[in-house]
Amino acid sequence: MPLPSGLPVVDHHCHLSPTGEGVAAAARFRSAGGTHLFLATQNYAGRVPTTIEQYRDQFETTERLAHRVRESTGVVVYPVVAPYPIDLVHAAPILGLESALELHRRGLDLAGEWVREHRAVALGEVGRPHFPVADELAAAATDAFRHALALAREVGCPAVVHCADLDPAGVRALAEEGRQAGLRPGQIVKHYARSRFTPGDASTVVPSYLARRDLVREVIADPAPWFLETDFLDDPARPGAVLDLETVPRRAAAIADAGTSERLWTPFVEAIERVYGWRPEVGGGGPT
Repeated sequence: MPLPSGLPVVDHHCHLSPTGEGVAAAARFRSAGGTHLFLATQNYAGRVPTTIEQYRDQFETTERLAHRVRESTGVVVYPVVAPYPIDLVHAAPILGLESALELHRRGLDLAGEWVREHRAVALGEVGRPHFPVADELAAAATDAFRHALALAREVGCPAVVHCADLDPAGVRALAEEGRQAGLRPGQIVKHYARSRFTPGDASTVVPSYLARRDLVREVIADPAPWFLETDFLDDPARPGAVLDLETVPRRAAAIADAGTSERLWTPFVEAIERVYGWRPEVGGGGPT
């Protein structure tokens, strides 16, 4: 069964690399039926940035990839930029913890400028290491994360969070951090969500679910807001990781074949309207 007319098909979190498939991966996404990508920045040089100029170069690489994808494939691309939370862990032995934290804050501020200038739609990935670290590093990561949340409130955009998996208590704790930072409900997005949030949880912290077949079946009837993502890494050493970029369009086609295509408006349109404040349209649509 075909998808409803005018329905965008949106991967809410992926990465592309100039040394990976890049535009070719986006072309595969388009051929499978995909229309919109949220493109999260990453370290492209194979090393942690140690200067603000290196972060600027990184964000500009993401922007160039977004433009190339749009021009070559017609896929609408929304850049999401910020220093990766784990950068702080790797930069601290090189720069010293205090200098590494200051650089991280400056990188976040630069990302905030991009949001203000409509060169990016969200801050991400921000958050904390998803593995144990020394107490002083954990404290510095919390400082950086609070700076990110305050900045998201200031520039009026979502914060796309990288952290360990969350149980219900963890969701409540993250929501409380957002509340203390002054963010409205729904402005914190938990990227790489691997288990279902209850609708009550999703009103405070929004899950961006990995588009695994079993998880999509579990959440498809849930009310907005929630998203689907692949977290595609575009790493030649790990082809198809985390999920291949064709996955979300394939899941959408399977849902349409099952006769429940109306449910796809929830992650692909309603969630974006509620979290980002604008409606994606096939052939365009986004922030102004």
